[in-house]
Amino acid sequence: MTLHDDEAAVLAANQALYDAHERRDLVAMIEVWEHHDRVVCVHPGWPILRGWAAVEESWRRILHGPGRNQFILTNAEVTVAGDLAWVTVDENVMAGGAAGTVAATNVFARADDGGWLLVIHHGSTVVPR
Repeated sequence: MTLHDDEAAVLAANQALYDAHERRDLVAMIEVWEHHDRVVCVHPGWPILRGWAAVEESWRRILHGPGRNQFILTNAEVTVAGDLAWVTVDENVMAGGAAGTVAATNVFARADDGGWLLVIHHGSTVVPR
């Protein structure tokens, strides 16, 4: 694969994260993530979650909870460095009648099949100025 191919594949994997979230599709969310102890997730306002069991449970709670989020992604940039890649992106979140922005970093690792799996998601709420 070329660097351009890797970047496109990482951006597609990144989009799959947000598509699963918007659809409230736990199966699709599970497919986005690597299932190992090294995964880390920081949802805005949550403590650090380490390990697949904790991360999966957080998504189970979020996706089966009340409310529905819509994401408009802006300011996305992808970097590929060997078998790791990261996307920095502004998540413009619409939930009910409220809207806000979360600055997110999503780190992906190349899987054995050549695809990309999420290993770190970190979202931080942007405070309006």
